[in-house]
Amino acid sequence: MSLTLKPNCKYAILVPTSMGVRLTPADRQPVYCSDLFKLHTTSAESNVASVSSFLGLPAKVLTAFVKGSPIADLIKSDLKARHMDFEGPEVEQGGPWGYRHQINIADSGAGIRGPRVHNDRAGEVGRTLNVKDFDLERIFGDEGVQIVHMSGLIAALSEEASLFCLEIARAAKRHGSLISFDLNHRASFWKGRQEELSANFGEIASLADILVGNEEDFQLCLGVQGPEAGGTGLKAKIDGFKEMITRAKSSFPNATVFATTLRQVVSANEHLWGAILLAGDEWQVIEPRKIEILDRIGGGDGFVGGVLYGILRGWEPEKWAQFGWATGALATTLYTDYARATDEEMVWSIWEGNARVKR
Repeated sequence: MSLTLKPNCKYAILVPTSMGVRLTPADRQPVYCSDLFKLHTTSAESNVASVSSFLGLPAKVLTAFVKGSPIADLIKSDLKARHMDFEGPEVEQGGPWGYRHQINIADSGAGIRGPRVHNDRAGEVGRTLNVKDFDLERIFGDEGVQIVHMSGLIAALSEEASLFCLEIARAAKRHGSLISFDLNHRASFWKGRQEELSANFGEIASLADILVGNEEDFQLCLGVQGPEAGGTGLKAKIDGFKEMITRAKSSFPNATVFATTLRQVVSANEHLWGAILLAGDEWQVIEPRKIEILDRIGGGDGFVGGVLYGILRGWEPEKWAQFGWATGALATTLYTDYARATDEEMVWSIWEGNARVKR
């Protein structure tokens, strides 16, 4: 099967996001005993779009910036280096206790010591994302977008951000853009907002063409019954995921593509990495294979980015899943949180398990 892409668009992919920075200790050390850190910009949604932007497809980011902030300047420079256009309001900081960009403090883990992540989102400027600050008719009507990708992280960030994502989904559907929605449930974001977010996530999912999530995401965001207990081993796990996705498809019939990753953690340095994708009535199952991990953060985003790139390129679903598996694996070999491929050949070599030197 294939998805119908809107023709004559300025942008292949567009993402609404809240940009921030990540602090990572050097040499895979834990945060509490480190005094040297790497700083780089990050967000789940821009991680997804980076697969396409580095491989030559036009991408755009919708976000908000803190006016006069050096971190905002760093983020803008980084997005330009990723070949991405961006737009968004410049929000006054409001003094030292006002707005700022989120800080993600995370080590990479090593061996039997798993990674630890601390999200510091107090005063996050992305919580101010408001549809009034963006001309959606220009963006989707005049400029044109083939795929808009959003995640539950932004859709649950605040009441304003939730409505922002909902209006983007409505505008995208109205103008014929495909909608990709990675559910990304975060319990702390949903606390005290269950009714509001269930309704908003349900509507976005009903408009989406591509739904991504693990078993908890589908259960907690959309109320879809998760995999049933019974049986052990890989086959039982895959069959359980298939049953859950089939139930999700029945509840959200507009979506034609469903995807989830399969991950078994052997150690911080070694994972078994696989994926399940349903396109129409056709299943693509990649049984978990060993991959070596430099830093696991961004692997799931890399997978989604690779799947969307395959769709944008007009490939068959088998190649969507394979390319997504490989771009997810690629992301875990880098410290940037996103998969940065020089060309498609690099990605296909990862899929083939070919790590031979290229001269």
